[in-house]
Amino acid sequence: MYDRFTTQRLIDLWLSEDIGACDLTVQLMIEPDETGAFRMNAREPMVLAGIDVAASVFSRYEPRLSVKVEAADGDRVEKGATLILVEGPAQGILTAERTALNIVQRLSGIATETARYVDIIKGTNARLIDTRKTTPGLRMLEKHAVACGGGLNHRLGLDNGVMIKDNHIAVCGGIAQAVERARRKLPVLTKLEVECDRLEQVREAVAAGADVIMLDNMPVPEMKEAVAYVAGRAKLEASGGIRYETIRAIAETGVDYISTSKITQSAPAVDIGLDEA
Repeated sequence: MYDRFTTQRLIDLWLSEDIGACDLTVQLMIEPDETGAFRMNAREPMVLAGIDVAASVFSRYEPRLSVKVEAADGDRVEKGATLILVEGPAQGILTAERTALNIVQRLSGIATETARYVDIIKGTNARLIDTRKTTPGLRMLEKHAVACGGGLNHRLGLDNGVMIKDNHIAVCGGIAQAVERARRKLPVLTKLEVECDRLEQVREAVAAGADVIMLDNMPVPEMKEAVAYVAGRAKLEASGGIRYETIRAIAETGVDYISTSKITQSAPAVDIGLDEA
């Protein structure tokens, strides 16, 4: 889910960055009255995200274009699938092409990577969540892509929840003191999470009344102990060192959430092309 008004402002920035003063190649070679018809197609299997944003790029730059979206965000599409059909003034299509492709390739890459992790932990109670390690300026859309891939969103921003980390604890003098300070003015519908890397800290966080406890880089055997000790009194999030090879064992400890930045920071862009229809 993303805000379309904000996205339109982003599209203006992307187009301005790519075009500069003008698309010199198109202006020199393509006449204003020439038309074209093209199809955006998947060149590999993927989970789709950002297809409506890509369509909006074409429409924003050249409103006279006919843009027909043939697939939906969250769809698992096969190689060769048609994603968008666009036709009309050729200058507009060719100028906006790269910007439209860039965003849908990036977001679909995130959705596809997210789905890979989600598939590995199927059958457990754990849910995959993202982090704030996103591309500056693209957080809203990258978190939308995570949702398209079957993941959940953690905090959208610093104003979206209270996360008490080791440095906060150090300044406040301990977990109990940090939680007590935060609780004084905490909005009633806002969750409070405490980061812990040792079992003794988990016990302190439970006693302090944390809503969520992050098990930060904790070995699997200790995670199991933490799950048994907490016994549902708080939600548990596992974080740190999450990889394809480790996530299933972590999910099987009984944690509620597993967070990783790899789905946004390390996801490769997928291969999508625009070819003549």
